[in-house]
Amino acid sequence: MNIAELLEQIAEKGWCVWDDFLTPEAVQQLRACFNGDAQQARIGRHENRLAETTIRSDKIRWLEPEMGVPVQHYLMQMESIQRAVNREFYLGLFEYEAHFACYEKGAFYKKHLDAFKENVTRRLTTVLYLNEDWKKEDGGELIIYDLDDNQLATVAPKGGRLVVFLSEQFPHEVLPTYKERISIAGWFRVNGVRDNFLDIAS
Repeated sequence: MNIAELLEQIAEKGWCVWDDFLTPEAVQQLRACFNGDAQQARIGRHENRLAETTIRSDKIRWLEPEMGVPVQHYLMQMESIQRAVNREFYLGLFEYEAHFACYEKGAFYKKHLDAFKENVTRRLTTVLYLNEDWKKEDGGELIIYDLDDNQLATVAPKGGRLVVFLSEQFPHEVLPTYKERISIAGWFRVNGVRDNFLDIAS
């Protein structure tokens, strides 16, 4: 697959699964940038962020270029996708935010939309998997739904696989995992204003 085929699938159905987006070697290098220093994930934005472990039980660490060359390279790849999507669909994507997501054994994330109701700035979601030798019995699949609650896809978190979908159109969930599961969740965002101030990534 290539970016042109990604754009075709986004135009046709609003989501895409890109296998072998990264080589096994690149997956290992990128995963090595995550040192396990993660915090309990929260729900919401700004002052409304809450730790709701009955909804999600993953731990996260935000990506920063200072984490190393593999992270810098990945962010450049996402910038290439951002430029292509803006050129093709005129979405006005302004920036990309992303974090490592660590699902320890038994962790999950119940069905949700990535777009916040009070301020919709996330337009395109990405998920990159960093897991080696993932088996069906390991669980942790991503389930993608449409807005009518029809199940569209079941995606195993195979290393090097990239999933991309429109943030406002596809509810999704992560099923409980039976061994540690690592991914990078990211969002292309547009500028938004809330309560008379610019909403920036936080």
